[in-house]
Amino acid sequence: MTSDTKPHLERIKHLLQYLGLSAAVLVVWQGLYHLGYIKPLILPPPTQVAAAFQDLVKSGAMTRHVGISVARVLEGFAIAALLGLSLGIAIGLSRTLDRLTDLAIQVIKPIPPIAWIPLAILWFGIGEKSKVYIIFLGAFFPIIINTIDGIRQTDHKFVELSRVLEVPRVKFVRRVVIPGALPAIMTGLRVGLMVAWMCVVAAELIAAGSGIGYLIMDARQLSQSDVVLVGMITIGVIGKVMDSIIRRIEKRLVDWKPSFAGH
Repeated sequence: MTSDTKPHLERIKHLLQYLGLSAAVLVVWQGLYHLGYIKPLILPPPTQVAAAFQDLVKSGAMTRHVGISVARVLEGFAIAALLGLSLGIAIGLSRTLDRLTDLAIQVIKPIPPIAWIPLAILWFGIGEKSKVYIIFLGAFFPIIINTIDGIRQTDHKFVELSRVLEVPRVKFVRRVVIPGALPAIMTGLRVGLMVAWMCVVAAELIAAGSGIGYLIMDARQLSQSDVVLVGMITIGVIGKVMDSIIRRIEKRLVDWKPSFAGH
């Protein structure tokens, strides 16, 4: 075996390991359907789901629904990231601000975004603003909580050293606190994005006529379980792609931090 073929074989091995479990699940799922253990109305086979996806793509409905949902998620997530990072950094750096906001954050944080739907309708109506607001709420708290925790985890040795060297506060925050908090901040962004996608279905319950959440709910009412699965899998795939983008950004920003990938 040459030195050129070994890395190639390693990549193939890693790809097979990455896709192996998912492929096995699909094979078993299809096999159980053919053996009669699964009724297509309850859980349609992968071939039927793939056919439903193809029909939605051909009709243009999938592109339209996906585009609208992605736009809503990105808008809600962007607002959540902007406010979550700004407030998280400010609270993490200020004991006074922490005391003023901690009770409100801890009380509001456990409330599920879907519980805010009635108020969202009263405040913003049934248009786009109410949907974006629900997505924003879902993404906001993971971001702000992880940002505060990341700031608080700044190594005490660096804090003491900066005091001894009389490093200006702005420079200390920019060069020490923010870089040290980046791993927690990026985790918050990844979790926030995941929750934002989880909130799409809830957000699109608000008198929506488009979006993946609407597609799922409409298919459920028509007992089209294959279309329901298409919508669910689509959300998962798009969420995975967006998460991978954030992970790539994280690797570039936090390349100094050693990580343990297992044995």
